[in-house]
Amino acid sequence: MGQIHLELFATLDLVGQAPGGPDEDPGGGFTFGGWQAPLMSEEGGAQVQASYAGTDALLLGRRTYDVFAAYWPLQEGPFAELFNAVPKYVASRRDPELTWAGSTLLGPDLPAAVREVRERHEVVKVVGSLDLVQTLLREKLFDELHLWLHPITLGTGKKVFADGTVPTVLRLLDPPAAATPTGSVLLRYGLLEGTPATGDMTAG
Repeated sequence: MGQIHLELFATLDLVGQAPGGPDEDPGGGFTFGGWQAPLMSEEGGAQVQASYAGTDALLLGRRTYDVFAAYWPLQEGPFAELFNAVPKYVASRRDPELTWAGSTLLGPDLPAAVREVRERHEVVKVVGSLDLVQTLLREKLFDELHLWLHPITLGTGKKVFADGTVPTVLRLLDPPAAATPTGSVLLRYGLLEGTPATGDMTAG
């Protein structure tokens, strides 16, 4: 069985909506689209690229798919080569036209379809796609969570951990990656079984 990795770019208050551009996801009147762009650096780009080593499939929500399908086929470089070459699996409640080569629409039973994708590939990356991520978090249908934290707060927007997130235990897989010149940090977590334990810190 392969692994599903969630790649999530977030602010310190864990807003993950539309990091890449103003038109990426203006839902809810979000006015900070593209908040990640001023915080990008050469070192941060290298970290992101290294994180995609071994990726052999993408799992995307429909909105993220539309953004990627309009952009990556026109680009060159390592990311474009990877994204254009690997299979793309798309979660959508509708029947969208999938024009990007190698794209497949997942069936209506999303958890079952995702499990089939994980059986078929070694490393499946979920990029952005916050609505899809909420389902994967609830179903605990992921193996690693890569949280790219950026040193800003927005106070509005869709959160990485939204309403409906279930109690979950994770472990830090390695020390946080060195902060980039702009102060962004990568935290890599692995999913553990069970639910969070409780205790009493006042007990003698």
